[in-house]
Amino acid sequence: MKILLVYPEFPETYWSFRHALSFEGKRSAFPPLGLMTVSAMLPNAWERRLVDMNVQPLKRSDIDWADLVFASAMLVQRDSLRQVVELCKARGKRVAVGGPFVSSSVERLGQADYIFLGEAETTLPEFIRDLERGDPKPTYEAPERPALATSPVPHFNLANIKRYSAMSVQYSRGCPFQCEFCDIIEIYGRVPRTKSNEQTLAELDELLRIGWRGNVFIVDDNFIGNKRNVKRLLPALADWSEP
Repeated sequence: MKILLVYPEFPETYWSFRHALSFEGKRSAFPPLGLMTVSAMLPNAWERRLVDMNVQPLKRSDIDWADLVFASAMLVQRDSLRQVVELCKARGKRVAVGGPFVSSSVERLGQADYIFLGEAETTLPEFIRDLERGDPKPTYEAPERPALATSPVPHFNLANIKRYSAMSVQYSRGCPFQCEFCDIIEIYGRVPRTKSNEQTLAELDELLRIGWRGNVFIVDDNFIGNKRNVKRLLPALADWSEP
């Protein structure tokens, strides 16, 4: 099975960082952490290829190579996501979509073959089993918010790291607050779930292994949402950082 992971393009907004990035000679601020995590959940025997449209174009040859296309997007990327789905379907490919926009929006991308609502640690294993049996369902919805102990080390190696300003890691999901302007509690809940110290340090070790020596951005929506656990992480992180 050949899997093409596509990250749609950001328009010229805050999220594109387009003008600031030119000072660094970079194409994008961060690689698509969600899709790299999804890649790590797929069977080892499957081939995968990542196209981040913010650093490279989506080529017809990439689409033709794939058996199945995965795409994920935030709300600001919705127009590009629709274009990706239309282009892939026009070339006869099956398309699966998920991510914050798809999970939190009442809009449905009717052309997509498979829609994922919620976090992939819960939905993706079920989809893979159904796909291998030849009977995948059109919609997969996570029945609960999973513990992050099941989240694997993302496939950072899929990204061309020279094109990015920073690499991203995620330590936790969820936030205990109810800020009226924020949709995080709708997507990830009000109970901050964290990875273990060992998981977090393993991700940093992997970034070192692939040659990254730049900034690492912790993408949590509330890094100190679970104060007890983060107090356990910080000493371990300090020790890891020592030369």
